[in-house]
Amino acid sequence: MAIRDFTDLLNTLNLKFENPKLLEQAFLHRSYLNEVKQEMESNERLEFLGDSVLSLVISYHLFVLRPKDNEGELTNLRAHIVKTVSLAEASKKLNLGKYLLLSKGEEISGGRENPQLLANTYEALLGATFIDQGFESAKAVIEQTLLPFFEKELKIGPPKDAKSNLQEIIQQKFKQSPNYKIIDTRGPDHAKEFVVAVYVSGKEMGQGTGNSKQVAEEQAARIALQSLIP
Repeated sequence: MAIRDFTDLLNTLNLKFENPKLLEQAFLHRSYLNEVKQEMESNERLEFLGDSVLSLVISYHLFVLRPKDNEGELTNLRAHIVKTVSLAEASKKLNLGKYLLLSKGEEISGGRENPQLLANTYEALLGATFIDQGFESAKAVIEQTLLPFFEKELKIGPPKDAKSNLQEIIQQKFKQSPNYKIIDTRGPDHAKEFVVAVYVSGKEMGQGTGNSKQVAEEQAARIALQSLIP
């Protein structure tokens, strides 16, 4: 396995790992395992753990900073923060892509810039930090690298996205909620593209595509709004 120098990353995050192998694992994409014979574990389990740590930290921040918000409002704001686009942006700011171990195919297809892959890597790093340095250190990483992107939203709440706007209009006009459905998936596992359609009363109102279900749904909602708003 290639040896990587994490000095710059650790200095940026003010971290010191007791178990360097755990940090290495955080950047080991499963595609790489198909090309090596060594017995290793990918970063997927760390990603799973990091996702839970991230959700807890953001939930706590929102609970403290927005005492007047109800459960639904807190959930919506958390979803606005904890999404592929924002996690990928935090990952890019830390230049996490350069540390990844990828298969040749993943490398050629631009895996180091893939938003979903970068978001997953960010969560894997949080998981590794939590195990090695504890909750407070993982919390500090999130506060340093993700929350600064959302200072405005933490004060006044998230801007209404296309899905939220469509939801309000459909409920007002038709007394129901729009229904989103994945109608197709394209491409290999490492570069999956989703095609989602949004329906109202069984009628298709728009389609969207994206590298995640969330992105595709948002695009479908925007298209649906174009037909509803003059």
